[in-house]
Amino acid sequence: MSLMFDSFWRAVAYCMHPRVIGLSFLPLVLMVALSFGLGYFFWDTAVASVASTLEAYELVQGFLGWLERMGMGSLRTVFAPLVVLVLATPVIVLLCLLLVALFMSPAMIELVGQRRFAQLERKRGGSLLASIFWSLGSTIVALLALVMSMPLWLIPPLVLILPPLIWGWLTYRVFAFDALAQHANSAERKTILREHRGTLLLMGVLSGYLGAAPSLLWASGAMLVALAPLLVPVAIWIYTLVFAFASLWFAHFTLAALQRLRASQPVEVLDPVSSAGAPPHPLLVEAVDGTSSPAGLPPGH
Repeated sequence: MSLMFDSFWRAVAYCMHPRVIGLSFLPLVLMVALSFGLGYFFWDTAVASVASTLEAYELVQGFLGWLERMGMGSLRTVFAPLVVLVLATPVIVLLCLLLVALFMSPAMIELVGQRRFAQLERKRGGSLLASIFWSLGSTIVALLALVMSMPLWLIPPLVLILPPLIWGWLTYRVFAFDALAQHANSAERKTILREHRGTLLLMGVLSGYLGAAPSLLWASGAMLVALAPLLVPVAIWIYTLVFAFASLWFAHFTLAALQRLRASQPVEVLDPVSSAGAPPHPLLVEAVDGTSSPAGLPPGH
């Protein structure tokens, strides 16, 4: 747990680095351009479609009628746009995560590797293509889990548990793999992901809750829906920074775990050839605690 907190504060400090702040603008520009482009062509159609769908449900109309009787009749006019924004939010979150993983994570992992783990050998156990397939496969699984769990969201406690848990699983799968791709081999990566699965999932869930903060804007009041053209770019930038922080958090944690894993492995030291043609033989075996002893004898003998 101490490693998780140590990595957390290091990630916070790295978020202030000018290079990280500069990198965050590329996903922001791409997402804002995509959001406004889709909004320009499909916003009116989407709102009209949602409004006509909601009119067919008596329960929804009864709820809107109750709001009017309570003096909140203005919510009827913004209810359909609000639903469109809520439905679009998971797509925005998912795209932000993938764009950060694609455009920011490699540079940030390189920054962490150069500044803190310069002596850590790079065994390059994962290629860019493998990372892309890993991220896409994990994303498909997460989307299926989200769709299948939607009926359970009607139970009040579960709506606060299931989505962050799914997003957390996806976050840890994507960023943990990317962080270890260059430095660890396949066996080391599997060992770290297995031994630290609980901590990595907790880190992902906490990142998921941080990423849910911008979504609360749409629940804060009907007036904010009218400010959507201004708030959507702000929300996207917050998503980008949250996932950038998550990537740095996973990079510090997994590379430190990799360093500890390699330090805990015994290293066999061979004696140079004593005579021509004589094969080398083990002389010393370095123990885990750093002591040395003749081969075959326990440390201290």
